[in-house]
Amino acid sequence: MNKTLALLAIVILMVSCGKKNNFTISGKIDGGAGKSIYLNHLTLTALIPVDSVKLDKAGEFKMKGRVSEPTYFLLKLSDGNFATLLVDSAENLTITGSFKQFASDYTVKGSDNSSKVRDLTLKFAAAKSKTDSLQKLYQKHQNDPLFTSDLTKWNSEYAKQVNDYTIYLNDFVKRNPFSMASVYGLYQKWSENNYVANDFQAMKTAASALYAVYPKNDQVKALYNNALTIIREQKNARLNDLMSQSAVNSPNIKLPDVSGITRDLWSLHGKNVLLHFWSAKDKTCRIQNQVLVELYAKYKSRGFEIFMVSVDDDKAAWSAAIAEDHLTWINVGDMKGSISALMNYNIHSVPANYLLDKEGKIVAKNLQGPELNSALAKIL
Repeated sequence: MNKTLALLAIVILMVSCGKKNNFTISGKIDGGAGKSIYLNHLTLTALIPVDSVKLDKAGEFKMKGRVSEPTYFLLKLSDGNFATLLVDSAENLTITGSFKQFASDYTVKGSDNSSKVRDLTLKFAAAKSKTDSLQKLYQKHQNDPLFTSDLTKWNSEYAKQVNDYTIYLNDFVKRNPFSMASVYGLYQKWSENNYVANDFQAMKTAASALYAVYPKNDQVKALYNNALTIIREQKNARLNDLMSQSAVNSPNIKLPDVSGITRDLWSLHGKNVLLHFWSAKDKTCRIQNQVLVELYAKYKSRGFEIFMVSVDDDKAAWSAAIAEDHLTWINVGDMKGSISALMNYNIHSVPANYLLDKEGKIVAKNLQGPELNSALAKIL
């Protein structure tokens, strides 16, 4: 009897767990009697058929499925006439709309995420339609002097449409960092490689939050990796912008020296500085140190300084190399690879260096031996 009861309990538990993962999608499509409606699983690379049914005489239908986490589906009547749904387990969705204009006038109840995706879809479609129309008008009349005032107006309206929806989307992502709907919004584009979302901190927050909750979800993993790529590109772009400016274009570095005292790169403004990245365990770096020692002795009295950044994680090896190579200038490193400094200066390998003038402006990169000597002789 006890074994029977235990088996029965397991069966009941399995059935109840199964029900918790089941969802239903039902509704009514006006003007669609006798037509077919299709449910496809939307993945990163394909549409996978899940179910299809015929609408009855009243245009009504019902479908069932099973998911263990929020999953994207397309509820499709025909090519270009579909609704994007974000369905979670145990949800019972009710969809209504018209057969001819289903994509633009459908409603959804019973799924908060699907409602959010609907809002993002329809608001973006409206903004995109207006910007496309304005762009066509502008291109058609841009060389016609009779439309000068109109061109200004159209350009202003275009900028407003873009700005308004961008603000809306950035705010949506900030308010919904744990919603898979944010993934959908973050991949909306005005055109190829021109994403709507431009708040990369919001993207980073959403990507990290979703990855913590759904680490195995392919779309979340793709968003997380894409966010990392964009963030790296943005940092590199900021560095390039800095380098093109006429004022200080070298990001500051604040790291501890061997004694634990924090040293500040910008405190050296007024001197010509060689910002040098190295590793105590790299033979090429150690050979270059010999040249740097000679140049430092030659030009130190003329206002030359070296700010050396270690990428090591072994303090004993770092300290020993400094002593053995007689490096008497500023040497810093956090013994964790000095990652922040590397990223700010887009350093991918060592040795590497930048030569900075008295104002902190980068004037040369990766100078070695005779080239570095010649450059210092010219500016000192």
